[in-house]
Amino acid sequence: MGSGGMPPASHEVFIADDDAAVRETLVTLFKRAGYEVTAFAEGKSLLALARERTPACILLDVHMPGRSGLDILKELNADRYPAPIFIVSGQGDISMAVEAIRNGALDFIEKPFQGSELVPRVQAAIDAWRERQSAAQSEKHPLYSFVGREPLTMRESEVLSEIASGASNKEAGRKLGISPRTIEVHRARVMEKLSAKNLADLMRIVMAEGHQTRN
Repeated sequence: MGSGGMPPASHEVFIADDDAAVRETLVTLFKRAGYEVTAFAEGKSLLALARERTPACILLDVHMPGRSGLDILKELNADRYPAPIFIVSGQGDISMAVEAIRNGALDFIEKPFQGSELVPRVQAAIDAWRERQSAAQSEKHPLYSFVGREPLTMRESEVLSEIASGASNKEAGRKLGISPRTIEVHRARVMEKLSAKNLADLMRIVMAEGHQTRN
């Protein structure tokens, strides 16, 4: 749980899941770890509160009555929301989880999950996310922009930096606090935006025409 083994100063967690058993399990896990937890059975109430105050993170189920997890990501402008958002999905919802990542979710958590592994994983992701936000605010982390091409998001730029340095998906995931599968989603999106056929092609594009700017 971070270097001191304690939750961060802002340690409220928002959890939205219409499955009462899953919701109660998540609430119990995070409360035991010292977090304050606010839970919701649907997305509308979470959306309203998330606009009023910022939690340490949000855990958001893909399938909920009314507004879905994807709807909420879009309405919160998740890629720019001031806290990381995790999508919780079943194993049959991987394509939807990929869509969630593209819409700004930091990472996705598959059901069923191991309770003993979940909180440390989320905490590590929060810590890494906050470090990257601090670096971005102090202008230590440039964004990649390519003339005539769709600009990369901050997370795509971070992943491209890791790829360019030779990191594997696993190494990049460890550095950025997200799963290797999520790294692969961002990597595929970067290659799609830059029309790169393979990794070697991607590196040629970066070296030949890539430059780093701040949006």
